[in-house]
Amino acid sequence: MNTKGHYYPKAIILQAVYFKLRFTLSDRDVEEIMKMRGIQVDHVTIQRWVFKFTPMIESQMKMKKRKSRAGVRWRMNETYIKVKGI
Repeated sequence: MNTKGHYYPKAIILQAVYFKLRFTLSDRDVEEIMKMRGIQVDHVTIQRWVFKFTPMIESQMKMKKRKSRAGVRWRMNETYIKVKGI
């Protein structure tokens, strides 16, 4: 994700977009949270970040590998197995 040319660092932009998407907050709520953390940013700027960076974040998430398949060997913690109601 390229944040070159933006006033704020990449970490702050990603944090604002994360709050907006993860917790379904309004732009003004995210603005208030960022203000409590000492970062002055306008709600319109947050809205622009969400529109610009959400597709990039989604594409990166799809490209990442999911959990790899478990091996052929596995162990079971419980030894009690109920078979046909007995």
